[in-house]
Amino acid sequence: MKIRKSQTKLQNKQKVEQKSEKPRESDLNAALKIRAEADLPAAPVQAVRRVTQPRRKDEAEASAPRKAQEQTASAEFRQRSERQTAQATRGRQAPEEHTPTTGRFFYALKVPASITGPLSEAQRKLKGNWRTTGREQMHVTLCYLPSAPLDRLAELKALGTRLTENLGPMDVKLRGTGYFPNEGSPRVWFVKVEAEGLDELAAALRAGVQELGIETEDMGFKAHITLARRKGPAPRVPPMNFELGWKAGGATLQRSHLQKTGPIYEQVSTFRFQAESQPVAAPSEMASPPTEPDNSPSPTRQVQAQEPS
Repeated sequence: MKIRKSQTKLQNKQKVEQKSEKPRESDLNAALKIRAEADLPAAPVQAVRRVTQPRRKDEAEASAPRKAQEQTASAEFRQRSERQTAQATRGRQAPEEHTPTTGRFFYALKVPASITGPLSEAQRKLKGNWRTTGREQMHVTLCYLPSAPLDRLAELKALGTRLTENLGPMDVKLRGTGYFPNEGSPRVWFVKVEAEGLDELAAALRAGVQELGIETEDMGFKAHITLARRKGPAPRVPPMNFELGWKAGGATLQRSHLQKTGPIYEQVSTFRFQAESQPVAAPSEMASPPTEPDNSPSPTRQVQAQEPS
């Protein structure tokens, strides 16, 4: 019995020793494995650095010419855009810098304030789409030149002087109102004008202008003062008669400047009817100066959209 117990203890002791040796061996192997794994990354990290650093340097060297090309292209594009903008701006300014060679002119009798006042009162009867003529713009057109060369202006002034230098003041009288072209489809509302010698003066002016080779209006002369122009549906005004008149002491040469809001009339020259008041002066003394005459009104704005008729 004692021998068996001793053998059993001995076997148990051997088993314990064997178990204790196995963990020691496994611990040693684990420690060696961890150390080996800790040493492994050192070499690859250094290898990666040696490989990537030359690659980044090559990329930087390769990208330098490309960046320079992009900067050059950007500068060229910016310069080209600036040139195109400048050309477009010059193109828009070209019409403003254009100097016209012709202009719209007309010979006319100016209407005094003593007449324009009652006519302005008559305009109050208009309703609807009638565009009235301003008091300062009322006149009697004698001859209309739609496209006269500006370099012939001196000749037009001389013509006016020559045809009026032997005329005396005219007694101008107003008559009844009327419509143009007719009452059924009116476009213009006017008042008729009469004066001895007025038709002859208008015919002489037209013939003289045509002899100069300058175009005139084709319509026949009918002395009148335009009171309003129809711009759309509008009722007509019943006929009206005016027992008014004035003594016209001269004629004028006017220039019409077209604007979006209507023409602006500029007085270019004046021609006095003074044959009965004082001796006739020589043509050289009667000729109008090339500049604006003294006491001539400044240009005023006309509301109507068409040329004087």
